[in-house]
Amino acid sequence: MASYAPSDCCVKGIRYEGQPTGQDIQIGTYDAYLATPDNALAEAHGHAALLYIPDVIGIWQNSRLMADQYAANGYLTLVIDPFNGDALSLNRGPDHDFDGWIAHGTNGDNPHTAEAVDPIIEAAIRYLREERGVTTLGAVGYCFGAKYVARHQKNGIQAGFMAHPSFVEPEELQGFRAPLSIASAPVDKLFPQEMRHMSENWLNEKGDPWQINVYSHVEHGFSVRGDPTERHQRFAKEQAFLQAINWFDYWL
Repeated sequence: MASYAPSDCCVKGIRYEGQPTGQDIQIGTYDAYLATPDNALAEAHGHAALLYIPDVIGIWQNSRLMADQYAANGYLTLVIDPFNGDALSLNRGPDHDFDGWIAHGTNGDNPHTAEAVDPIIEAAIRYLREERGVTTLGAVGYCFGAKYVARHQKNGIQAGFMAHPSFVEPEELQGFRAPLSIASAPVDKLFPQEMRHMSENWLNEKGDPWQINVYSHVEHGFSVRGDPTERHQRFAKEQAFLQAINWFDYWL
């Protein structure tokens, strides 16, 4: 593994305040959220778009506000629900069976394996390409979502950003043949130091542009669920977002 499977740290965090300004939409049978930039900003960015693949909490207050921030920086941003209506809730109890949830879903008939998630990501990419006319596409993946950034470069993702990734296999990371930026925490049982160093070696070997930034005094989930009232967490969260924006501004 380049990073370990999701666990209880994936649902801990803070719900952010604010009023989302995008639109809840449907892509086939899948829920999605679309944040649209100002026309002048979109033109300045060549009408590039981002596919946002969220953590296990899916489309909720924080991911909507994050998508709005990407749009405010000029990128049409689509958040897709990779869980087919079965995302987890914030700060749920530590006894949740993550392995069972991934294998079978909450009710036993809605798995969240790669075989189940890949078609959802492919539908989102088709929507952006065919219905929105997107020709330049980046992708952001938080925790669970990072795996599917890696898996879908083959389907037209031209630059990627991951934050505190989970569940990524070495061959998926090595197969991402495009610029890739990763934001990480020094305390992260899903992407610990040894995994980070192995990932650096794999990224270096394949030769595409890459970057891994480590933010001190934070843990897994800091970029989307960190506490904005705590100084170190707020700094890391804001800088990780700017890391993504700067990466896409340069490589898309």
